Amino acid sequence: MKIFIDSADIEEIREANSLGVIDGVTTNPSLVAKTGRPFEQALADICAEVDGPVSAEVLSTEAPAMIEEGRRLAALHDNIVVKIPMISEGLKATRVLSSEGIGVNVTLIFQPAQGLLAAKAGAAYLSPFVGRLDDISEDGMAMVGTLLQILSNYDYDAEVLVASIRNPLHFLEAARMGADVATCPLSVINQLTKHPLTDHGLAKFLADWEKVPK
Repeated sequence: MKIFIDSADIEEIREANSLGVIDGVTTNPSLVAKTGRPFEQALADICAEVDGPVSAEVLSTEAPAMIEEGRRLAALHDNIVVKIPMISEGLKATRVLSSEGIGVNVTLIFQPAQGLLAAKAGAAYLSPFVGRLDDISEDGMAMVGTLLQILSNYDYDAEVLVASIRNPLHFLEAARMGADVATCPLSVINQLTKHPLTDHGLAKFLADWEKVPK
């Protein structure tokens, strides 16, 4: 399973990338706004740091404007993947952009049929949002499982990118189900590196080493 970091903060991205496990980056307008930096400069810095797909979201909601904006974003760097919302106009834009060889990440997927439609439209990535479903007492990971099952029946090239991951259990379940990608904030990536027995074992090894005659 590929691991993306969900952030637009270049320092967070550098820290995650230093671990040697990051395959790409996802951003959205909210994450970019938190940085207080110009959008295109933030994308340029991210693309210089991580050699992998970098999702950059359009702000338009009408297909012609999405297409124009998507072309402009894709021209910024070869690694840019255009993030398009899962709406009817977004499907129209996805079809055009994907036919031009531009990678599209269809975002804000909350039910499996949306993912199937996006795959048929030519999306490279499908982004189901699991945490936000959990927030309204729906089972986000169950939805991902159903989407993966549906796609396994067919030959679409789309990869399932599990988004809105809130905790290590979301990540582990995504891996167990065979999701193609999980995108996580740095806080969750850091949680994945930890276990109390690891800390205890390391402390014991170091304490025992102090007893070795020098």
